[in-house]
Amino acid sequence: MALWFECKVRYDKTQEDGSVKKVNEPYLVDALTFTEAEARIIEEMKPYISGEYSIASEKKTKISEIFFNEGGDRYYLVKVNFITIDEAKGIEKKTVSQILVQCSDFEDALDKFKEGMKGTMADYEIASISETMIMDVFGADLSAE
Repeated sequence: MALWFECKVRYDKTQEDGSVKKVNEPYLVDALTFTEAEARIIEEMKPYISGEYSIASEKKTKISEIFFNEGGDRYYLVKVNFITIDEAKGIEKKTVSQILVQCSDFEDALDKFKEGMKGTMADYEIASISETMIMDVFGADLSAE
């Protein structure tokens, strides 16, 4: 299972009108440690940044899975409750999970989430869907192994 770190990168970004603006943008990186996450985000961002930059913050996320969609330009966080029955006590138990969905809008996020959940046998309910500020996601490069 992937461990996702949210890394905020602060750098000078050239705007569409040619002006330069200091931005602080969040990205997701698959890594095992904070050190690896920082090294990976620096390596991934090098081609896009000219000039000074800094890693403003790093934090572990609780994202359990990501549903990728090449046609999507935004990321939505779906909080979902998986429902199980504790047979010994006879009560419902809800386990919260966070799934990131790459899509184009809210409706697309719901559709892509449902599509990604088609193969599951688990009962679930969607608690919330919200747009994130995440600019891009960099997964592990398994081709090097």
